[in-house]
Amino acid sequence: MTLPPSERVPHIVFLFSDTGGGHRSAAQAIIEALGVEFPDQYTWEMVDFFRYYAPPPFNTATDTYAPMAQIPDLWELGFVASNGRYRARMIQRVIWPFVKSAVNRLVADHPCDLMLSVHPIINTPLLRGLPKDRPRYMTVITDMVSTHQWWYEKKTDMLIVPTREAYDRGLALGVDPQKMHVVGLPIADKFTHLMSKSEARQALGLPADLPLALLVSGGEGMGPLEETINAIVAQKVPIGLVVIAGKNEALKAKLESQTFAYPAFIKGFVNNMADYMSACDVIITKAGPGTISESFIAGLPIILYLKMPGQEDGNVDYVVNHQAGLWLPDPQDVAETLKRWMADPEELARFRRNSAAQARPDSSRIIARTAMGLLGKYPLDSITYYD
Repeated sequence: MTLPPSERVPHIVFLFSDTGGGHRSAAQAIIEALGVEFPDQYTWEMVDFFRYYAPPPFNTATDTYAPMAQIPDLWELGFVASNGRYRARMIQRVIWPFVKSAVNRLVADHPCDLMLSVHPIINTPLLRGLPKDRPRYMTVITDMVSTHQWWYEKKTDMLIVPTREAYDRGLALGVDPQKMHVVGLPIADKFTHLMSKSEARQALGLPADLPLALLVSGGEGMGPLEETINAIVAQKVPIGLVVIAGKNEALKAKLESQTFAYPAFIKGFVNNMADYMSACDVIITKAGPGTISESFIAGLPIILYLKMPGQEDGNVDYVVNHQAGLWLPDPQDVAETLKRWMADPEELARFRRNSAAQARPDSSRIIARTAMGLLGKYPLDSITYYD
């Protein structure tokens, strides 16, 4: 027997792809928030559309992302070349005949009440291929400022954007403002209840009375992390180092073999970044949107030393313009800045306050409420956004 709509538990399909870790983690953060806000009131599944539905050669995108990301000039060329208003539309028209059957198969394989996309590329072909009696469709932008045009498909039922800059770009592209809301990036629920600095240090076995810098290379272990560490050591900056080497096992082993003047804690890939952020006094990282948003919540002054050109240019501008941190691609500049901050705690405190002012720890829960609101399970007009 089929239950009436008022009694049936809605099903949500999350559309993502492992072209970078941010899309998967964003979907997982929303799923986690749904579980907190609406336990047992929905079912879900995640679909990597590139891996399982894209025709060749697009189905290799998840495997080729990391090698391409190591060639910044090539990455920037692809981003810029596809991001013009007319070029973006033309590319979608050209590829439609090649992806139409895959889109139809995806829709048939995954019947649902809501499709929630955290990836820019799928939105236009999917909304073009869905039947007239389609499920509701929601897009959550996972880039911070330099947002690609493919995010802004006008046929979506709801478009969640992370910043006012991303909202303004949507307006310029003709998106209905009634469909678009500023919320922030989806963040893991543990960032809504961070430990105190003393609690985090005790839990992680870190020294209680020494300033600590958190150095993050990103999940793929990219960036001049080793050069930056060497510059800090050479400058004899009076600060302990907590290094997250990610998946770069060779770098982790090399750093572990070194002797440091101040305590250094070398880690590989970790799942408790919230605890490490809570424990430290400053973060040195690539300009990834997720890490930046998490750093805001932890109130960390941010030093950005690497960016993906094109896609992350706006992230750097956002951090610098809000005086939440600095853009320092030269390792020597990083070391000199840390040394200055150690001698001038008030300057460091000012960056800390500005960083915390950008925090949006409730973003994932707001997205979860919006998703259930589209399904008629939560009053949309009761949700407070940051528009």
